[in-house]
Amino acid sequence: MGKVTGFLEFDRKKVPYRAPELRVKDFKEFLLPLEPMERVEQGARCMDCGVPFCQSSYGCPVSNLIPEWNDLVFKGREKEAWKRLLKTNNFPEFTGRVCPAPCEGACVLGMNVTPVTIKDNECWIIDNAFEQGWMKPLPPESRTGKKVAVVGSGPAGLAAADQLNKAGHFVTVFERNDRAGGLLMYGIPNMKLDKDVVQRRVDLMKAEGVVFRTSTAVGTDTPAKNLVRDFDAVLIATGSTRPRDLKVPGRELKGIHFAVDFLTANTKSLLDSNFSDGKRIDAKGKKVLVIGGGDTGNDCLGTSIRHGCSGVVNFEVMPKPPAERTPDMPWPTFPRTLKVDYGHGEAEWAFGKDPREYCISTKEFVDDGKGNVKGVKTVRVEWKKNDAGQFTMAEVPGSEEYFDADLVFLALGFLGPEDAILKDLGVELDARTNAKADYGSFATSAEKVYAAGDARRGQSLVVWAINEGRLAAREIDRFLMGNSSL
Repeated sequence: MGKVTGFLEFDRKKVPYRAPELRVKDFKEFLLPLEPMERVEQGARCMDCGVPFCQSSYGCPVSNLIPEWNDLVFKGREKEAWKRLLKTNNFPEFTGRVCPAPCEGACVLGMNVTPVTIKDNECWIIDNAFEQGWMKPLPPESRTGKKVAVVGSGPAGLAAADQLNKAGHFVTVFERNDRAGGLLMYGIPNMKLDKDVVQRRVDLMKAEGVVFRTSTAVGTDTPAKNLVRDFDAVLIATGSTRPRDLKVPGRELKGIHFAVDFLTANTKSLLDSNFSDGKRIDAKGKKVLVIGGGDTGNDCLGTSIRHGCSGVVNFEVMPKPPAERTPDMPWPTFPRTLKVDYGHGEAEWAFGKDPREYCISTKEFVDDGKGNVKGVKTVRVEWKKNDAGQFTMAEVPGSEEYFDADLVFLALGFLGPEDAILKDLGVELDARTNAKADYGSFATSAEKVYAAGDARRGQSLVVWAINEGRLAAREIDRFLMGNSSL
């Protein structure tokens, strides 16, 4: 512990955002760096706890050695901090930008005051390493001759590919989109995760020997069974990509889209032509309704505002979260408290109020008479515990409302992986229609076929995908070689 009284001397200082009136004019990352001494002070706040809950099962899924690299940041030993960080996390430049930071929710300091800025410190360590030129290709010294196919280039697929390549196997990653990265590339807007950051990592992996076959849909362009024939092992890391729909009257009207389609088209148009191709779903001048909260709903808000929408509303069927922890979310569990993310703040700046409407349920989409959506009919709901102690939802009589909407985005989560590849390979599904494979072994019912990430566990966090990709790589390496040093 470098600074014994650091947590008493220094207040928590998050990386600031660019002012909303500036950042809504572009799709560039909105974070501004701290001064070097400010970053040192944030590292000094870490208490080096005897039991570091930040890296426990309540905190970091990849078990980052958080107190160690926080202490190294404070001491100015930047290169050592970087080496320590890479021991557990393949892609801290991703988690440092998009992870909700359960580590900070489990920070012991957070019991009494604000937690350490773990996520920001992590991001700074890896970004500094790239700037200093420390991140150079390190291809394996020897090859095993074994070939592994990884289907999907999201965080789980990339983590597994990176680990398997380090073990000396020949790794080929199959990606149906024209760019590698999966949800990192097309599911998360550029202002939150710059695509140059994703491409930089993909290019580094290529230089280390990983082969990427983009614009290749396994099951269509390449028969899935051919992978089992041509490779020594196959990992399914296709993610959870079937969006949850909202089956209410009027769903067929034009102007109603899945959020993932909106975000994907926007980023692809940005990267392909800086929007000159006209292939995005344009929210300019439209009254936008986003149904569903969470990160995806927030990303739809921020993207719509950058288009120049005339208004945004965000529906959430659940109650408004509390501002502070309550007895049902004790430390060190993840604090499901009210958060104002970048999109919420931008909406408040642009339109004068928080865009979120809580405890509201959509009953019907209204037709403008020409097959386009013009609004929605809603009802308020309330949540009460039944005799079994479970929360149940009931509509509030007389609470019907109408909201104008020219454009509706459904951000209601995902139901599981697309099953065509799984069926072709003969992979058994679990009760939630995910690939059935036990956590720890990751082996499916099909010989030589493994599954990891959202395709196995269902919709989850990027950091959990990295965790599963790393562990699945170890099991595949063990299968191929009899043991594993991963």
